[in-house]
Amino acid sequence: MTEDTRIEDWDSYSAGLRARGKELSAMHPELMKGFGALSRGASTTKHLDAKTREMIALAVAVTTRCEGCIDAHARKARAAGATKEEVAEALGVAIALNAGAALTYSLHVLDALDGVSG
Repeated sequence: MTEDTRIEDWDSYSAGLRARGKELSAMHPELMKGFGALSRGASTTKHLDAKTREMIALAVAVTTRCEGCIDAHARKARAAGATKEEVAEALGVAIALNAGAALTYSLHVLDALDGVSG
């Protein structure tokens, strides 16, 4: 990553997101209440432990390119006891799935080419 695209201070980044979140909450409280309920519901599970949930969340955060999600779930994964090595394995799954998605959509391109009159 280049210096101007890399987040250097994740604590400041996180604080900025929280401040903007409070601003959005003041403008649209029902939206934020709904998001909070969804988030709480997803974190209340009977079969997955907190660390596993956070590993899944980090892999999804990477595939959806959500920096705020990366920030939040990296913190939660660390708090749940995840090691860098465990996170690296979860990220390997995200990388493979992104490659798989590119492969699958590449096959759609071939289908499109076959279906397009030329």
